[in-house]
Amino acid sequence: MSMPADRRVTRAAVAPDVPAFDVHGLEPPVREALGELLLTMADDEFVLGFWDSEWTGIAPMLEEDVAFSSLAQDEIGHARVLYEMLAQLTGGDADEIAFGRPADRYRHCRLLDHPRTDWAFSVARRWLYDNADAVRLSALASSSFQPLAQLVAKLRREEVYHLMHMDIWLRRLADGGDEPRARLEAALAQLLPDALTPFAALDGEPALLEAGILTAPMSELADRHLERSSAVLAGLGIRIAGATPGRGSGRDRERASDAFQWLWSEFTMVIRSEEEAVW
Repeated sequence: MSMPADRRVTRAAVAPDVPAFDVHGLEPPVREALGELLLTMADDEFVLGFWDSEWTGIAPMLEEDVAFSSLAQDEIGHARVLYEMLAQLTGGDADEIAFGRPADRYRHCRLLDHPRTDWAFSVARRWLYDNADAVRLSALASSSFQPLAQLVAKLRREEVYHLMHMDIWLRRLADGGDEPRARLEAALAQLLPDALTPFAALDGEPALLEAGILTAPMSELADRHLERSSAVLAGLGIRIAGATPGRGSGRDRERASDAFQWLWSEFTMVIRSEEEAVW
């Protein structure tokens, strides 16, 4: 099906956010591996953005209504440019990639499969994810694929403020008295088994490493994330008995989790009811 005219106009308006590149300069195995990397990163940002958007209007205070809505908008914006880059790479359509797949075809990490639950849970998850994302983006900042390195430079300038915001909230809950701290620790205990899943191995990882697109193995990035986040939690006196940061399984699923199936039905509602909708 050809792209509707109004969608082509929208694409022309957003194209400057995505560095142009020649796909023919990439060997097919590298091109496929890069597509896998871009899809997993985009899906992570996309799903997190929609989970964050669920706090709009119900955050604990007005300032956080605004702040979390802004975080959500940033993440979905980051997903958009990653989907746009993927569409350039594959000749696909970013809207179709973002909204046109069934729920079990999304490749987000399992850290993002949990329902929103309470505020402490959302803070704990965002803090874990933002730390992981900082490590991942750092490893891509010197990527040999210059369009991605340029895009990552822009994303990092925005993501640093996300992490600062979540660091403040993590400390606020940890030092906020018995109940806030207990809720934070319970959330971390539930999430820690999935804390390293942003670094689940990719099928095309060897090709990415050989081409210099990815500058360190995912397992090494996971170790960096674990060391960094563990040091912060230890400094706050948070020790989660019985919870171990697991390496987690891959990103493919035979069936979407119930929580994500619900979220998917929410963010695809418009496009499923109106095929010509433009996001």
